[in-house]
Amino acid sequence: MEIIRLNPQNPEESKIRRVIKVLKNDGVIVYPTDTVYGLGANIYSEKAIKKVFKIKGRGYHKPLSVCLSEIGDIEKIAYLNQKEEEIKKFLPGPFTIILKKKELISTLLTSGSDKIGIRIPENQICRLITSQIPITSTSANLSGKPVPNSVDEIINQLGDSIDLIIDGGQVQGAPSSVIDWTTKPPKIIRKGTKEFKI
Repeated sequence: MEIIRLNPQNPEESKIRRVIKVLKNDGVIVYPTDTVYGLGANIYSEKAIKKVFKIKGRGYHKPLSVCLSEIGDIEKIAYLNQKEEEIKKFLPGPFTIILKKKELISTLLTSGSDKIGIRIPENQICRLITSQIPITSTSANLSGKPVPNSVDEIINQLGDSIDLIIDGGQVQGAPSSVIDWTTKPPKIIRKGTKEFKI
């Protein structure tokens, strides 16, 4: 296990390149977001996705969300139609938006569903990473256990099962709001720290 420290306001490019190399080699990382620390793996690698499930002790019936860099990236993996302007009100931010997935997205990631959860956090570190490679977005904890908000707590819970941990300092420690945008009107699945209004 490797631990690297990154400046949340001005992440070092050389360290970001190191993170990308790990992800491209089917590795799993821990990274900071605007809510909690996440477990990240290349969403196009089923080998890496399986590692995330194993590390968390998570059943395959529970889907994993995806972390992206920009709203323009959404159309690469999901169908937006006329919803982009509405979604711009919430992203980047502490929201997970559920949309219909495109066929290239593995059903392993979505637990067989045709829907995919999408996050674009207000965090420079994860947005720099995902500008080069989209990654899984799920909290860095054992399934059913409390969600840590510091690297030390994550190591205590997950041990050395992670390939690389990014220490980006303390995070908020509260989950994102989850909104299903495939329904009319959009349906709140989970309330997070920020209120949802449309």
